[in-house]
Amino acid sequence: MRNTKAFKEAAAETLAALARRGVTVRPGTVEDIIEERMRGVAQMMGVQVRSAWRYFNADTLADAIAKQYQELVESAKEDEAEGAQAPMPPLDNPELALILAGVPDSLVESGGDLYSVILNVAVNAWMAGHIHGEDGCAGCEGARGDAGHDWEARMASITTLKPDITKWFDRAVWTAALHDSGFSVERR
Repeated sequence: MRNTKAFKEAAAETLAALARRGVTVRPGTVEDIIEERMRGVAQMMGVQVRSAWRYFNADTLADAIAKQYQELVESAKEDEAEGAQAPMPPLDNPELALILAGVPDSLVESGGDLYSVILNVAVNAWMAGHIHGEDGCAGCEGARGDAGHDWEARMASITTLKPDITKWFDRAVWTAALHDSGFSVERR
């Protein structure tokens, strides 16, 4: 379906309609929505997909996507106003610097498998965030064992082992390490 002229035109028209509405959505997301909707229309009407294109309207689809986008934005604003926004670690957090420092090496180790690298970063960030939050988490109080947990000691330990760890917050240092790994990010 995606290789047809009708599909490509539908995607382009929908993206243009979204742009007129001031909504930016990844083209692949729009294409997924179009494909899902057209298959659904064809199935509901009992016709082949190529016959279902006569029911496609880029403006109507763009309105629906824009409405969902606006609802998401409003929901995020409400959450932010209620204080439901996830806490950010301090910008000089040594553990965050350690995670950033591992990205170029992860790319080399995985042979450039970006999915693997992102998964590794996400899991490490998730765990680091939980560890940081344990100090104020009543649910974690009994789960730490007799040793307890000292987040400040953990940060001091990282800084002692790697005194220059915060250099990874400098975009130029990180980008140089990425290029040294033989990888770079390019948009096609």
